[in-house]
Amino acid sequence: MWVVMNGSSAVHWFRKGLRLHDNPALLDAVKNPATRYVLPVFCLDPVFLQPELVGVNRIQFLLECLQDLDRQLRQRRSRLFVLRGDPLEQFPAFFRRYKTTLLTYEFDTEPYAKHRDERVRQLCTDLGIDVRTRATHTLYDPELVRCKLGERPTPLTYKSFYSFVTGTLGRPPASMPAPTTADDDIHTPDIELDAYKVPTLAELRAYDGLSVTTSFRGGETEALAIMERFLTERQADVRAFSKPQTSPTAWPKASTTQLSPYFKFGCLSPRLFIERVQELHPLEEPPVSLIGQIWWREFFTYVAYVTPNFHQMRGNRICRQISWREDRDDPLYRAWEEARTGYPWIDACMTQLRKEGWLHHLARHAVACFLTRGDLWVSWERGRETFDRLLVDADYSLNSANWLWLSCSAFFHQYYRVYSPIGFPQKYDPNGDFVRHFLPVLREMPAKYIYTPWEAPLAVQRKAHCIIGEDYPSPIVDHATASRENMERMRKAVSESGPQRPPKRKRDDTGASTSSPIP
Repeated sequence: MWVVMNGSSAVHWFRKGLRLHDNPALLDAVKNPATRYVLPVFCLDPVFLQPELVGVNRIQFLLECLQDLDRQLRQRRSRLFVLRGDPLEQFPAFFRRYKTTLLTYEFDTEPYAKHRDERVRQLCTDLGIDVRTRATHTLYDPELVRCKLGERPTPLTYKSFYSFVTGTLGRPPASMPAPTTADDDIHTPDIELDAYKVPTLAELRAYDGLSVTTSFRGGETEALAIMERFLTERQADVRAFSKPQTSPTAWPKASTTQLSPYFKFGCLSPRLFIERVQELHPLEEPPVSLIGQIWWREFFTYVAYVTPNFHQMRGNRICRQISWREDRDDPLYRAWEEARTGYPWIDACMTQLRKEGWLHHLARHAVACFLTRGDLWVSWERGRETFDRLLVDADYSLNSANWLWLSCSAFFHQYYRVYSPIGFPQKYDPNGDFVRHFLPVLREMPAKYIYTPWEAPLAVQRKAHCIIGEDYPSPIVDHATASRENMERMRKAVSESGPQRPPKRKRDDTGASTSSPIP
């Protein structure tokens, strides 16, 4: 039975920021003196419920985040209301039913979110609903950074960005505690109502029947537990952490924190993470330390925020224009995506990506370089799309920025540095245990040939029960030849485009309105 409302409500709209800790927008709703009720809401937008765009592993992770959020809210005499559909279509009736006079949410920098939020703000204006937003997905409010920069060019290096922000804004704001179970300000109607519950994967028709294969489990509770275990039980790893020195073949115990999915969905606050690292290890310094990884996230999120078309080459003012192979049906692209390149290291990484929805950053670097300037000369946009679909931690800003970097389209310009699909993994895993795990067909291949099985004599292939060209594909390109030819292509592209200079920013670059961003 619906509760009869005897007062107005504040709605907190969860999008990212799927956490109770360090959520000032949620606290704004809880502490608002003008409203009696608080309704935490999440809207399952059909834009994101398309398997061809968003893989099943990420959707399952999201549902687990929502389930965890609902459990925690119920411990505080509240609940999560899950609406299913376009927010612009779902909100009006919901707001009227619960006499909403205040909407709060976390500021989002992504293009789709900015456009959606502008429309929601207009809806609220039409309905007489006040809107309050807070920027807590990053350490600093990106709009504040933009205002402080004024007419100066956008910083396009980590060092220049870090120096400007720390020199201008100082330390980031402190994290805030979650509402407590004793907080008498939380009054939520219809807690036991069966409507608006968190759906199961099977109830999302587009994903019904698809298999979840990732070992990652979603939610703020899991995120906080992983962080504390890593920081307290692996203190030697934390003290010695240098991202370039971590291993891309360490599995299942990865050499990094594996917190990236939790940062992506906002299950873990970057401010809290930095505070906890500094409490335990006060000498931590960027850029390759644990704290440095949060700053890289901050940097890329900001540049994406102020750069239109950041996710593509066309219309992207910081992207070098290169004549890549762009066809989505290109057989080289398909072989790469489907782990059929004939290079075991590349195929093992792509298999891990599809299965787990996660890759170590050096593995991401290797497969990105191979697809683009290293071997296949396929557009980084195709790779970005694949990662965006398959990664549990897929993030618009970070995914786009890293593909721009690895393809030498922006940020990084040492095109002559190429990851070898043969020599690079041998440094970390000479026996090929990582390959054997993700490519069982090569499990019995001798270590001498694990990264070059096509070189194994036929007798060795037979003994390993793996005939190259039959049980496992032959290489789709010759790495030495392809990388040499592509290096010459890159040399010409760089010389023709000239040096990449930081562009001056126009006032309307973000398209955003002014309002009250890991290892």
